[in-house]
Amino acid sequence: MARSTQTLASHQGDVRLGSRKQPFNLLRWFSLISMAVIGTVAIALGAVSTRFVITESVQRDALLTSQFIQAIASAEVRHVSIPHVRTMGELLDPRQDRNFSDVDPLARAKARGEFLDHIEHLPDVILANIYAPDRTVIWSTNPSLMGTTIHTDDDLDQAFNSRIPVSASYHEVDKSRTEQKFVTPPEYIFIENYIPLFDADGDKVTAMVEIYKEPKDLIDRMQRGLLLIWLATALGGGLIYLGLYWIVRRAANLLATQQKQLITNETFVALGEMSSAVAHSLRNPLATIRSSAELALEFDTGAAHKNINDIIGQVDRMSKWVRELLQSLRPLSEEAEPVNLVAALHDSLTAFEQQIAKGEINVVFEPTQTPMVRSQKVQLNQILNSLVSNALEAMGKGGTLTVRLEPGDARSVSVVISDTGKGMNAEQRTMAFRPFFTTKQGGLGVGLVLVKRIMERFGGSVQLESREGEGTSLRLWFKLIP
Repeated sequence: MARSTQTLASHQGDVRLGSRKQPFNLLRWFSLISMAVIGTVAIALGAVSTRFVITESVQRDALLTSQFIQAIASAEVRHVSIPHVRTMGELLDPRQDRNFSDVDPLARAKARGEFLDHIEHLPDVILANIYAPDRTVIWSTNPSLMGTTIHTDDDLDQAFNSRIPVSASYHEVDKSRTEQKFVTPPEYIFIENYIPLFDADGDKVTAMVEIYKEPKDLIDRMQRGLLLIWLATALGGGLIYLGLYWIVRRAANLLATQQKQLITNETFVALGEMSSAVAHSLRNPLATIRSSAELALEFDTGAAHKNINDIIGQVDRMSKWVRELLQSLRPLSEEAEPVNLVAALHDSLTAFEQQIAKGEINVVFEPTQTPMVRSQKVQLNQILNSLVSNALEAMGKGGTLTVRLEPGDARSVSVVISDTGKGMNAEQRTMAFRPFFTTKQGGLGVGLVLVKRIMERFGGSVQLESREGEGTSLRLWFKLIP
């Protein structure tokens, strides 16, 4: 029964862990959604732009063709001096010749012939038809179409009824349309223009000129324009996406950093409150224990003497932990000030002279400059002492402690403190700056945390490099005082 209950509890715990919501990934969702939105908008703009270019180009070509044909029609009528103000639209249908007895047949035939010759030799024309009002083809560059009646042609009907030019563009020949019988088939895109010709009063459409053109120069220009439109659209969309991605990426990184810092701050606040309460509660008992041990030491010279010294040593060790813990959790509120970096390093090395001599440590420190950095003297000495102490403890007996200054850019300088100690493995390097993590026996694990906090407090940073069995290097970056 107990075993079943334990299994059920374990299963419920797994369900709770599996159902935990993943944090919202701002950058990933922005990448997907923005790419979809920008891509859709770019494609829509490109499609609208290309459609606009094609439509406007076709309409402009149709307008010019219409104006040109109507101008030719008027010119040819004036050229042959036909009386009674006849129009070319009234003269094109041979079936109507008998209705114009007042017009010279030769003049009528000459005007009609010259007009049709102009139509036939228009540039880029692949087919030309002329329709009578009853939709009969009265002339065509394809002789097989002459005399054919077109019964279903919406564009032709629209041109006759609206009495305005009508144009359309095609990519393929519509075999269902009788009038699209080309002697020379189009290669790519062709344009169909319906151009009405009126009577003398301008009220009635007396003939309709249909022109099929394949304007290669216009098509080449349209293709170049479409290519430029799509390239510009793609480039613009890409630049917008990259720009927004860069901004959101920086914002996401900033949010992640701030969230991490907030969690760290909350952790330190909680630890500070707890540690302060524990430390203050421990100080008096520890002081009492030490005083009692010292008093007992004065009256005892026997076998318990060593045990009493051990008690005093352990009490001092615990007091040191309490001081380090309170120091690491204390708010950093001091203002930055100019500090002589070389002088601070000399002070730290001097403070450990006895330990260096006892451990037979070789110190290499030959500064060639004395930069003034942005920090706070007491706290800088504190972190340098912590790093030198760590290096000496890592080396034990013998080794080399190297301290060197390396210039950065015009506004920064770095100090590298290296030892030849036992070093760290990959897991230890990852955990090095986490609170209460230590590789030293009896250590509290707040030294590097405090170093990192103080360096970042004054606009600097700290980097750690270490190889197991080879040693550790810590690089401190400082901002220079101009």
